[in-house]
Amino acid sequence: MMIKNKYYLYLTEFFAGMAVMAVELGASRLLAPYFSSSQIVWTIIIGTIMIAMALGNLFGGKWADRDKDPVKLFRRILTASVWIALIPLLGKYVIIAITGILIVTISENLLVWAAFAACLIIFVYPLFLLGTVTPSLIRFSVSDIDENGRVAGRLGACNTVGSIIGTFLPTFVTIPAVGTAITFLIFAAVLFALASLYLISVKKGRASVVISALIIILSAVFGHRSDFAFWENDLTYEGESVYNYLQVKDDERATYLSTNVMFGVQSVMMKDSSLTGLYYDHALAAPVMAGLGRDSAGKNILILGMGTGTFATQCRKYFPDADIKGVEIDEKITMLAREYFDLSEDIPVTTYDGRAYLFADKEKYDIIMVDAYQDITIPFQMSSTEFFTEVKDHLKEGGVMVVNMNMHGDDTEGDITDHLTDTVASVFKEVKTVDVPRTTNREMFASMEEGLSERLLRGADDLEDESLKVLMTDIEKRLVFEENGGRILTDDRAPVELLGMNTIDTLIQGSVGYYRDIFKEKGLKGLIEELG
Repeated sequence: MMIKNKYYLYLTEFFAGMAVMAVELGASRLLAPYFSSSQIVWTIIIGTIMIAMALGNLFGGKWADRDKDPVKLFRRILTASVWIALIPLLGKYVIIAITGILIVTISENLLVWAAFAACLIIFVYPLFLLGTVTPSLIRFSVSDIDENGRVAGRLGACNTVGSIIGTFLPTFVTIPAVGTAITFLIFAAVLFALASLYLISVKKGRASVVISALIIILSAVFGHRSDFAFWENDLTYEGESVYNYLQVKDDERATYLSTNVMFGVQSVMMKDSSLTGLYYDHALAAPVMAGLGRDSAGKNILILGMGTGTFATQCRKYFPDADIKGVEIDEKITMLAREYFDLSEDIPVTTYDGRAYLFADKEKYDIIMVDAYQDITIPFQMSSTEFFTEVKDHLKEGGVMVVNMNMHGDDTEGDITDHLTDTVASVFKEVKTVDVPRTTNREMFASMEEGLSERLLRGADDLEDESLKVLMTDIEKRLVFEENGGRILTDDRAPVELLGMNTIDTLIQGSVGYYRDIFKEKGLKGLIEELG
């Protein structure tokens, strides 16, 4: 019997450990387009998976002592393989359904609860089953009490080595090459092969093997694509990179890039080369403040968080003689920028982390644009006093930093925008902000030279484009002077994920409060009637 072959048991332990880590990493990619890839989401994923594994270890040991038939273990592995194979087919519908239910039933920490519920429903059961593998295999492997330690050690080593490979393989090979959906299917197929090989060898459970194979095949046929925005029928591009889910959408007016299926546009290209009506236009106040409207020759602009280059393209149009370069951590976004967003080849883009780039860069700039805050995911290392001090040190005399703060709530103690503003105000002499109408964006301008409003008006007078001149004049009227309120973020303490969640809760409450009230008053039937 195969169960007598300890090498087969070690192989089972190896691939079980590999599958657990692969599913964990796949979970992060499945949830990210809906809930972001913040530390909070990662904490939820790791926490729920640890719960599943702990329960699996507990019950696996009990079941192994009570029933010495290995068939039940391999049936559990078979069941886990089928469940994992169904994740790319059904997981996104589960996420949308959970979010839809919770959005009208709770008012705080929506994304936390939605992500937690999604993890519980989608991932806990199959990983609970895989958690039963180790204690069961120890029970089946030990034939002599004197070899308990050696056997347990070898199985633990096999599990650990499998987990290591299962960590690196999805991140660097399968997800970039074939996507999240097929990654789930690959590791489901591995578990299926392990379980079915044993069950067929002992001539038990052949029917379940055939049924499982059919389900996995059907899931592969209908769920092999990572179409997270399954309700969209006219996407120009949908895919994944090492860092992001990526979606390009095209209409008569513009081309858009989004890295989240629920909210947010990261980049836009207007087909008539006009102003976008979004935050990129307001950010143009920074080069105007720095005097580029008079003469951009010899001036330089650095963009941290290049995206597809909307701001760079606008700067090239309105300040044609300026030297422009960008930094973007996701190389695939840069490829999309060249292909779909007409980013000029003479605007160089370095694939690097923004802060790490500044640390290595010795050049000083007239304008530094910080646009690295993506949806609700704010990199803490680019939100601290240490980072903004680094930016300040890379500005020329009279230089201006502009930061796109992509969501602002109600200016309460827990608002992420106010914390960022206070942090910047603790570094720069003058800080001013302006809200972008009809959006959740707020642009922040900072300089070591005072008089940003006066500089903006002077620069606007030198602009040739009338629409841009009108916009700059309007922005000057709406600029708000900011003082340091003491809410400082540092490398040591920057709880940007929690602050971001507080702000997104405020935004969601403002958007769906009406429907939540209907649900409370009239129930589900009343809500459906209202939506209908």
